[in-house]
Amino acid sequence: MDRASDYGSEGWGFNSLRARHHHMGHPAAVQELKARLTGARAVAVLTGAGISADSGVPTFRGADGLWRTYRAEDLATPEAFARDPRLVWEWYNWRRELIATKSPNAAHYALVDLERRVERFWLITQNVDGLHPAAGSQKLSEIHGNIWKVRCTQCGHVGTNRAVPIPIPPRCPTCNGLLRPHIVWFGESLDPADLERSLAAVRSCEVLLIIGTSGGSCTRQRPSLRLPKRPAPSSQKSISTLPRTRRAWTSRSRAVRPRSCPNYCRGTACCAPT
Repeated sequence: MDRASDYGSEGWGFNSLRARHHHMGHPAAVQELKARLTGARAVAVLTGAGISADSGVPTFRGADGLWRTYRAEDLATPEAFARDPRLVWEWYNWRRELIATKSPNAAHYALVDLERRVERFWLITQNVDGLHPAAGSQKLSEIHGNIWKVRCTQCGHVGTNRAVPIPIPPRCPTCNGLLRPHIVWFGESLDPADLERSLAAVRSCEVLLIIGTSGGSCTRQRPSLRLPKRPAPSSQKSISTLPRTRRAWTSRSRAVRPRSCPNYCRGTACCAPT
């Protein structure tokens, strides 16, 4: 069955998008989204934890992130891994076991359909759950990594490991070195190639969709993907839906993040890296 048929005759998930936005009181934003996507040749998408909420993926922040009284910020650091790699891996194994039971939802598949229809498309996700590639997304940057990938601390080899549970501590099949999650932790830098590719997509797009995130990481210890501050042409728009505040911005020349928080996060959990 054509996946678009799951979303109704209009495809791209517009039926489900319309229902959700009408519930939020933004029917005009949905119509603008539909009109701009129909004629767009270059689209960039930035997603965060909110897009995986309908799949049942917890944020692993706040109350959701507590594990044996540890916070995510206490475990997702190079220092924590150097101090106790077994403890960090036990936490990640717990997360992997939870995520392994989840599947992509309609929003993930709608972006796959959009990728197929748009001439120049790039998806940038802050999520590490792997649901975008599981849905079929190919033109994407997982800027915070992927929980199903591991990296050797000795030889640097990166590979996929979907073992649940994963042997703790896991060892590299090439050199027997200690493996770590292929995740960008607090205190670490984003991959320069991913960052440059993502920024290029944002700068050159005609439509920018921001889904399930405030648009930047709130952690001072690490760089984040910031939207370009230059004024955008009138034809260059973004539609950002932020469920917690139920506010929408439609122009990239305006601030797409509220100004109440100096870190632009509004205290939400959706922009957490881990």
